[in-house]
Amino acid sequence: MLRVAVLGTRGFPNVQGGVEKHCEELYPRLADGSCEVTVFTRKPYVNPKIHTYKGVNLIPLSCPKNKFLEAFLHTFIGIVVIRKFSPDILHIHAIGPSLFIPLARLLGLKVVMTHHGPDYKRKKWGKLAKFVLKLGERLGCKWANCIITISGTVSDHVRNEYERDVTIIPNGVTIPEILQSNNSLKEYGLDKGKYLLSVGRFVPEKGFHDLIDSFNQLLTYNSKSQNSNNQFSAQDWKLVIVGDSDHEDKYSLRLKEEAYRTKNIIMTGFLTGEPLHELYSHAGLFVLPSYYEGLPIVLLEAMSYGLSCIASDIPANKDVDLLAKDRFFRAGDINGLAKKINEFVVKPLSEEEKRIQLNGIDEKYNWDKIAKKTTKVYKSIL
Repeated sequence: MLRVAVLGTRGFPNVQGGVEKHCEELYPRLADGSCEVTVFTRKPYVNPKIHTYKGVNLIPLSCPKNKFLEAFLHTFIGIVVIRKFSPDILHIHAIGPSLFIPLARLLGLKVVMTHHGPDYKRKKWGKLAKFVLKLGERLGCKWANCIITISGTVSDHVRNEYERDVTIIPNGVTIPEILQSNNSLKEYGLDKGKYLLSVGRFVPEKGFHDLIDSFNQLLTYNSKSQNSNNQFSAQDWKLVIVGDSDHEDKYSLRLKEEAYRTKNIIMTGFLTGEPLHELYSHAGLFVLPSYYEGLPIVLLEAMSYGLSCIASDIPANKDVDLLAKDRFFRAGDINGLAKKINEFVVKPLSEEEKRIQLNGIDEKYNWDKIAKKTTKVYKSIL
């Protein structure tokens, strides 16, 4: 049985973030027979009393809860600790932690790197942070034994920039059961099928400020419009944004302040489990207004519920098949986003469109298939 150590995630279960969701779904499947998996988590984000999760060993390591330092310090400490475990494979996620892949290789470890996207393109980083992340990408792509990318867009970037062969293994999704319960809807004063839904961390690149501005624009227009033929009245709908910030800052505080000014905008905070499933199950339209993604798990999740979705036209989002090209809008275009919302809230998916969407998701983004492909990568470098 392969012994696998993992770095680059804050941890799981129930920790906010795309890499965290990826790891929470992937490693229990690997631990179910083919691998002995130990994930080294970041103590500020996890319950240190949870030592195993669905067969995965969890070891929390101390690190500062600081968006500039935590990934680097945690990875450095982790590699020093992991060397004593002598795993067959060290799997490092994301380009920030990949800065220390040369150290891991010099210590005799075989390293698989998963490139989740060029994080230095995120708006939250300053010049120094962007430089360090770019360096992490460069060193990781040069020194890793094998590179996994989560999308064709990221794969093309690595091949063109670093002339390395890569294996594309995307994020995945599990087709859920549509819940009939509506406790969360009652809690937030929502009606089935009469709210827009968006999910993610409160950072500028997620574009929630654009979504709020667009929704407010619709509210203002509808309140002034005397056109009785208008099928959609924003006054009858609500905008629900699920998520929060990892590190409270001016942006996240401003976002919450803008939302609280409008009774039709609801921020739930970070949700998991049944409350989140209920909100996905009964939404009228899912909106992803982001400026940057690696491969958007929240979009795949929304599609897995058979939701009608619209998204910004960034490459990572366009890697996902939304059935029609007109479901994309230009990132940052508030007027364009408002028009798409106005157009698609009155165009729910037909049963045939739902079937096509769900079949496509299950075929391309199946976690069991993803786990088998990952194990094959591990065996290829032993």
